[in-house]
Amino acid sequence: MNLPIPLMSAAQSTPSPFARYRHIVVEGPIGAGKTSLARKLAERFGAQPVLEDPSGNPFLERFYRDSRRYALPTQLFFLFQRVNQLRDLAQHDLFSQAMVGDFLLDKDPLFARLTLDDDELRLYQQIFDSLRPQAPTPDLVIYLQAQPDTLVRRVLERGLPMEAGISEAYMRALADAYSRHFHHFDAAPLLIVNTEHLNPIEREDDFATLVRQLTEMRGRRSFFSLGE
Repeated sequence: MNLPIPLMSAAQSTPSPFARYRHIVVEGPIGAGKTSLARKLAERFGAQPVLEDPSGNPFLERFYRDSRRYALPTQLFFLFQRVNQLRDLAQHDLFSQAMVGDFLLDKDPLFARLTLDDDELRLYQQIFDSLRPQAPTPDLVIYLQAQPDTLVRRVLERGLPMEAGISEAYMRALADAYSRHFHHFDAAPLLIVNTEHLNPIEREDDFATLVRQLTEMRGRRSFFSLGE
């Protein structure tokens, strides 16, 4: 008796992007969904996740309440945390396993320029410049973007106590800083993804469509947007 061949879903039949890119970084401002997407890519394709740990920063909640006072220690803690994560990977053979992260060290100064005064920024920049060579360049960067109003709504909807003090003005300034940064970014291949109508975390078809964009990308820079 011939048994029917089971049909595979779009997500199941999608080839792994890590066959082409061993080191992928997902980036975007607060509310863009970078951590959720990085975690899902890691779980689906067996890659090693390298994720930020904002809860481990003892200054972050105080920064959201009093940004002027706690900007420098918050920024430096994140910088050292990120560099240590990347250094540990290099020591354990970075390319022995596919890797997906939710932060790009090159974007770290964006936050510094928004929050630090001139003297603090000069100090931060000196430290950043001395640590920057230790960070590996990814094979692909996925930049998730959305309108500032969308980002603000998403942050409010997820209701994390630590984020309750984030102002809308800060969110808008951060989204603009990300946009300007990635407009000129050329250190690695870049896929810019408009997430206004894309939900790859909750909709499997959206996830499969996005992964296909990764595997079929041509050139060093591409843009993807899903119509409403």
